[in-house]
Amino acid sequence: MSLLHHVTQGPRALATDNLVALTANPNEVHPLKPYKSLEADELNARITAVRQELGDRLMILGHHYQQDQVIEHADLRGDSYLLSESAAASKTCETIVFCGVHFMAETADILANRPDKLAERNGRRVTVILPDMAAGCSMADMAGIKQVEAAWADMAEVIDTERVIPVTYINSAASLKAFCGRHGGIVCTSSNAAAVMEWAYERGDRVFFFPDQHLGRNTALTMGITEEQMPVWDPYEMDLGGNSEQALQDSKVILWKGHCSVHQMFRAEHVHQFRKQYPGIKILVHPECPREVNDLADVSGSTGKILRTVEQSPPGTKWAIGTELHLVNRLKAEHPEQEIHFLSPVVCMCATMYRIDLPHLCWTLENLRDGAIVNQIHVDDETTKWSLIALERMLAVK
Repeated sequence: MSLLHHVTQGPRALATDNLVALTANPNEVHPLKPYKSLEADELNARITAVRQELGDRLMILGHHYQQDQVIEHADLRGDSYLLSESAAASKTCETIVFCGVHFMAETADILANRPDKLAERNGRRVTVILPDMAAGCSMADMAGIKQVEAAWADMAEVIDTERVIPVTYINSAASLKAFCGRHGGIVCTSSNAAAVMEWAYERGDRVFFFPDQHLGRNTALTMGITEEQMPVWDPYEMDLGGNSEQALQDSKVILWKGHCSVHQMFRAEHVHQFRKQYPGIKILVHPECPREVNDLADVSGSTGKILRTVEQSPPGTKWAIGTELHLVNRLKAEHPEQEIHFLSPVVCMCATMYRIDLPHLCWTLENLRDGAIVNQIHVDDETTKWSLIALERMLAVK
């Protein structure tokens, strides 16, 4: 089998044995190479031609962090869950091309091909494609399913895990969503994390929150939980994740030692510098930022909240925004009536998201047009079943 066909059935493709990525000839030139030499105008024209030919049978999804030249071809743009739900609701879509990262494409496959949707289509699956299988998520990769299962077993030696509710951020592999489904847990987004935690405390005494420690910590702090009640579990520490038995017994939230490589870059000194240089400026950040940044911000919220906050602000408002660079630059271009800055002197973008480019998009679309499915994401039935349970619990939270 050549590199033209990839299928993953579990966590991120590059970290799973289920990825089919074999080639008969190691010296074979990758079929993407000719596309890399094409000018943007030609790539745009060829992408547009395929879109017109396939019509509403094709849906291209573009995450907010994508490059502008890719976003321009998206039928929908948004955050990962909204995009997946919107695509799943389509009556005509046969193929989703997700310009995002691996866990997002997994979620799209799960939601678009859940039992009720398959029944509506008489069993026909929607094919989900990720233009570049190397477009992963460093945060999602910080919590592997075997690591989480090992942590759960170790916890059980000192606390009652029947009273621990696992919560995974949607920025995680399908295998972790399935873990939560099997163990009475739930999925959260950055916009509903507090409501999800409240749901968890109605059913247990502690929350095991992964993979992003900052979102878990910042959310719990707003609920009156103290830093001392939130030990951090380091999967590379052999003894109880680096914690004492007493710390775990006194805990209210056990945080996984993971983070977003983009939002981790923002620092308190950046906030102070902007306030000093631009009197009256407001600080707007994503809750994946470290606590010391989140605590200093005027507004903290999900990508959707960041967008709404800027859109609803009057002309002349000054913002320093702590989130991914492409999104901040897009907001700056779309809102010239406001003064918008990137909250860091260091260029900070989602490097794995950046892997999705025009050559990859054109290559996957032209293969699709010609009847060849490349870079397909297909989550196995068992993982889908338990992931859906965790996701449906999230949807039921008000």
